Amino acid sequence: MTYKTNEHRRLCIKKDLIELSQWIDTLSNINVELGYLILIEKQLLKENSIDVDLHNFRRKNTLLMGMLCRYEQELKTEYEYGKIEYNVTRAKEHEKKRDINVEFIQEFMQLKKRIYTKLCKYQRK
Repeated sequence: MTYKTNEHRRLCIKKDLIELSQWIDTLSNINVELGYLILIEKQLLKENSIDVDLHNFRRKNTLLMGMLCRYEQELKTEYEYGKIEYNVTRAKEHEKKRDINVEFIQEFMQLKKRIYTKLCKYQRK
């Protein structure tokens, strides 16, 4: 592998690592928000289906976080020791992970919308 090819490989992996770090931060923030939403459900809404959905979503968040952390380790190892050129196949793998992350965030937005709609109907007695 030429010096230029290796530098390009490292640059692309570094870009992927930066983006991945942002995804992981977002999932961490979602986990905190889920904690608050679970509390709101227990204290105000008291709706079993929302409770189940929130807990299922927290599990899904944890699994996605684990997958992304493993991916981060793979990228760090590849950055330091790898010799495989960064190509379209590798870029597509990263895109798949981006799509999974975007889909998860969209699902979270839908769940929050459902909760906020319920909260808008809530009236103090």
